[in-house]
Amino acid sequence: MDKPTLIRHLDALAERDPQVADGLALVGYPEPRLTEHGFATLMNIIISQQISRDAATAIRLRVDALYPDGAAESFLALSDDDLKGAGLSRPKIAYARGLAQAIADGTLDLSKVADMPDADAVAAIVALKGFGRWSAEIYCMFALRREDMFPGEDIALQEAMRRLKGLEARPSAKEARSLAEAWSPWRTAMSVFLWHYYRGAPQS
Repeated sequence: MDKPTLIRHLDALAERDPQVADGLALVGYPEPRLTEHGFATLMNIIISQQISRDAATAIRLRVDALYPDGAAESFLALSDDDLKGAGLSRPKIAYARGLAQAIADGTLDLSKVADMPDADAVAAIVALKGFGRWSAEIYCMFALRREDMFPGEDIALQEAMRRLKGLEARPSAKEARSLAEAWSPWRTAMSVFLWHYYRGAPQS
C-alpha cells in the first residue's frame, strides 16, 4: 500500500468515524510499510519474534551475509553453528529450516499464496511451524498488499485502539477484531495508523 492509497483509505474512514478524524488531526498520516513477497521477508518475521527491532536488524544482517543470494536452498546448506553464531536461537533455526524446506520442496508455493483469498493465504502461512496468526497477517498486509487485515493480537494496536476510542480497558484480541470490523474494507490502513497513533498520541 503506497502513501496515496493509505491517505485515501484513512480519509474515507475519517468521514465515517469522528474519532479517526480526531486521531489524524492529532498525529497526522503514517508512512506506508512495504516489504517484498518471498522467503526473505518470512525469514525476517521469524528473526523478529519476541526481540527488539534493533536486535532483529543486527541478527538479520548477520544471517543475510551467510547466504548472499537469499535463496531458500542456500539457507538449507548453512550449518546450525553458522546460524547460532549469527544470533538465531535453536527454535528459530528449526522454524527457519522448516520454512526453507517447505519452499524448496514446493510444500509452500508462494506464487500460489499471493493469489489466494485472505483467509486461505493466512492459513497457508500458519500451517508452517513457528508462524501464528499475527505473523501470517503481518506478511499478508505488507508483502501481499492486502487491504483489509487487522492483526488483533498485536498489543500496540489494542492499546492504540483503547486510547483512540476512549475505552476504559485495553480490548482483548477478540474484542479488538470485533471493533475493527467497523473499519472494513480498509483495516490494513487503520492498523498502520494505529501503530503510528500508539507512538505519537498522548497516553491517558
